[in-house]
Amino acid sequence: MILSLTQIEIPPGQKVLLRDISWEKFNEILTDLGEQRGTRLAYARQTLEIMSPLPEHEANKEIIGDLLKALLVELEIEFYPLGSTTFKNELMQQGLEPDNCFYIRNEAAVRGKPRLDLAIDPPPDLALEIDITSRSHPDIYATLGVPELWQFDGQNLEIKTLQSGQYIAVEFSPNFPDLPLKKIIPEYLNRVKTQGYNRTLKAFRAWVQNQI
Repeated sequence: MILSLTQIEIPPGQKVLLRDISWEKFNEILTDLGEQRGTRLAYARQTLEIMSPLPEHEANKEIIGDLLKALLVELEIEFYPLGSTTFKNELMQQGLEPDNCFYIRNEAAVRGKPRLDLAIDPPPDLALEIDITSRSHPDIYATLGVPELWQFDGQNLEIKTLQSGQYIAVEFSPNFPDLPLKKIIPEYLNRVKTQGYNRTLKAFRAWVQNQI
């Protein structure tokens, strides 16, 4: 009996690896699974990973993403958030769904596009990965050419930039070169747990205004 992927239940925090998956099969699986799902996919070297995130993972993703959006709004920087959009490149035979991603410097190049193709469109300027389940795939991000990768392990935020095909940890984000975000983002994330979302976001906006 042949099982459908929709019949396989992946517990939160766990993942399934499928090997010898062709590019054509990968695209068929994407279509079968659909866009309205809670799993994340990563594809490279004919191996497909399907991961089901933990609630803590999703909460951190949403809050850090909202802090980043608030930062961009307060700095009056145009941006295009694309969440966990599937990014893939057939020539490179790689595909990935980030926890969150943003077009910033290349926002105008993708503004209003209903579909993106990394064979002709630029990759996101910044991608966010929550590494509580050790899921992130910096090698795929590097192959796709994503310039900046944020990785949060539940306590610490690492900011990495793509240099000569590899990610190097840096102290400051190239998109926000004067702000100590490695320290500040985890601080305000923790505040949400004790002070609430609205109060924390308001305080963060005030902090950004004081830096301008």
